[in-house]
Amino acid sequence: MELRVLQYFLAVAREQNISSAAESLHLSQPTLSTQLKALEQELGKQLLIRGTKGSRKVLLTEEGMILRKRAEEILELVRMTENEISLSDEVIAGDIYIGTGESDMIRIFARAAKSLQEKYPEVHYHILSGNAAFVQEYLDRGLVDFGVVYSPVDTSVYNAIKIPVRDTWGVLMRKDAPLAEKDAIQPQDLRDKPLIVSAQETDAWPMYKWFGLGPEKLNIVATYNLVFNASLLVSEGLGYALCFDKLINVTGDSNLCFRPLSPKMEAEASIIWKRYQVLSKAAGKFIDALQQCCEFQSGEEKNGG
Repeated sequence: MELRVLQYFLAVAREQNISSAAESLHLSQPTLSTQLKALEQELGKQLLIRGTKGSRKVLLTEEGMILRKRAEEILELVRMTENEISLSDEVIAGDIYIGTGESDMIRIFARAAKSLQEKYPEVHYHILSGNAAFVQEYLDRGLVDFGVVYSPVDTSVYNAIKIPVRDTWGVLMRKDAPLAEKDAIQPQDLRDKPLIVSAQETDAWPMYKWFGLGPEKLNIVATYNLVFNASLLVSEGLGYALCFDKLINVTGDSNLCFRPLSPKMEAEASIIWKRYQVLSKAAGKFIDALQQCCEFQSGEEKNGG
């Protein structure tokens, strides 16, 4: 399977039309069609559903959709690798990719990046947001340099720096909700309420331990990947969202408020990267800067700053 042919396939998937794809690739339509048929023969699967008579639209089969996802990942890895190798030994430049969930502790990454910005202006940062499964998958496939995890770290596989900032769990609700009168929310307050929770892959979500109940015993009316979307559901009165503090503005004209949990629930995160991974020069500088920011933050907290 050639990279060139994968690019051809992605062009067809994007245009949904072989003629348009051929034009964008500066190829003749017969040449492109031949390359696509050869790819299908090589894989032994039909990838494209050609348009019927009167329609020139091309659709992807289930196998075609799988190949599109993998082809995009493969070509992105190639692009990242070429960029890293092409830089001279003297230049500190390039792209740094971080996979993470939504958290206020992203600020510490921003401080590390800011500390490098003046000296290394050609370093660029890309934050890819998702749940724990997303971060782990992208890290293991090499699509991000660093991942942020809240679970224990397997130090035989990953290097890790513990982030000295903890996220506080609580409940996002409307200001006119009955529970808004409380200073803190206890498990029994929510057991009969409509809940909006983070989409999780397993039943190991720490909030279930706090509730003392499994998901089947709770009234979960919706799940979310992005807290902003959850806040809109809350604003419209759908339910109460369980999330981290400091992610949604609840001041001013906002009709929302946030209440912490009781007993208190905090989440501690680490930034991890593959133990035997050779970091780019830019990524190496970033992790050094992040380590310094974390040490400074820890010192501030010990001194009560």
